[in-house]
Amino acid sequence: MTVSAPAFETRIPEGDDKPRLVCGTCGFINYVNPKIVAGVVVTASDGRLLLCRRAIQPRHGFWTVPAGFMEEGETTSAGAAREALEEAEARVEINALLGIYEVPRISQVHMMYRATLVDDAFGCGPESLEAALFAWEDIPWDRIAFPTGVQALRDWHATRDQTAFVPHTAVF
Repeated sequence: MTVSAPAFETRIPEGDDKPRLVCGTCGFINYVNPKIVAGVVVTASDGRLLLCRRAIQPRHGFWTVPAGFMEEGETTSAGAAREALEEAEARVEINALLGIYEVPRISQVHMMYRATLVDDAFGCGPESLEAALFAWEDIPWDRIAFPTGVQALRDWHATRDQTAFVPHTAVF
């Protein structure tokens, strides 16, 4: 028995106003929605910031705050904490939502949190070449992987002494 894949066609479904991929056989509508990235700006007890050098594409070899795509069934804060553990073997305590950064050209929304290292221990996860702590003045700005990471670091710096603030927003 041969099973063939459904034939999708691009059309505007009834009651909608945007072209979608619709199965020509059963009418299933394949909604392609933005991906959510959860990340974290992590502070050690001495005030330095945790960054990871990427072992994967895109931007292999560049530095980044721990961040990545959310998994199904997790909250954004849990996803941010998981990314810190996966990329830097760091257990973190999430403090506050730092900012929401929209990247419509690649259909992503990045939600970045502030956090502190639980015990100042960290390592190097499989997606990282290395992980290190940086004083603000030593951050390798010309080697930061993504504009949202740069903005999250800057927003962290602007609010570093505040216990309450309105989360930042930006569109890239």
